[in-house]
Amino acid sequence: MSEKVLKLGIPTGSLQKATIELFGKAGFSIADSERSFQPHIDDEQIRLICLRAQEMSRYVADGIIDAGITGYDWIMENESDVVEVAKLAYSKATGEPAKWVLAVPDESKVAKPEDLAGGIIATELVNVTKKYFADKSIDVKVEFSWGATEVKARLVDAIVELTETGTSLAANDLRVIDTVITSTTRLIANKKAWQDKFKREKIENIAILLNAAIEARSKVGLKMNVKKSDLEEVLNTLPAEKSPTISSLADSDYVAIEVIIEDKVERSLVPVLKRAGASGIITYPLNKVIH
Repeated sequence: MSEKVLKLGIPTGSLQKATIELFGKAGFSIADSERSFQPHIDDEQIRLICLRAQEMSRYVADGIIDAGITGYDWIMENESDVVEVAKLAYSKATGEPAKWVLAVPDESKVAKPEDLAGGIIATELVNVTKKYFADKSIDVKVEFSWGATEVKARLVDAIVELTETGTSLAANDLRVIDTVITSTTRLIANKKAWQDKFKREKIENIAILLNAAIEARSKVGLKMNVKKSDLEEVLNTLPAEKSPTISSLADSDYVAIEVIIEDKVERSLVPVLKRAGASGIITYPLNKVIH
């Protein structure tokens, strides 16, 4: 009999706040996440452990924890043999993938990776960077950098640094010459744990709920009443790919329409719907959207 507890790692540092918020949207309440490395979650079948994203995949691969959330970049860096259960399209700043980029000072004469032959590269992502240059048959020396890598860009020939928005690179007058690896957040599992029926189902449930919460972040629900004579015009106004729910009302001349739309189109769509004959229009936020 396996222990009916799933040991789940969540990342500390820059991803921690976004991860706690995502779990909240998915229906889980996590307490003491800022004060404890073993915060409490309101599910007695889950035991949380906070670990650095950089080392998460090693602990999962070794079976110290059953599953964890980390970046694809660190799975590759650690060469971890794990099950990649799900991509989780969220990050500390945006919903876009993060990139490790090869960058040089603006004043550098380097224009392409080949120009760095014989040079020194500083990065925290050493193994991935070595493979990147080896695949291009470019001979460089890759040195590990203990953070603040942007500062070292003028001490070495180039750096490989993580960026989401490019703001920090621009602030340090650095120029990107290539992308080394693109990374998204992943839910990963230990291979032995994945074979355990209870743990696998628990991990799959978490993946479904987290992705449902991510999906809901960019959408809103929309309800309205429509006179049957205006129904066709209103339906033609809604985004073509959406399939609304249409329900009868006590007043037989009217129907109720409910649909989920992208939040970015809500403000332009609602006035158009009003002019097309919709009334009693209500928009509301969503916690989870499950396809």
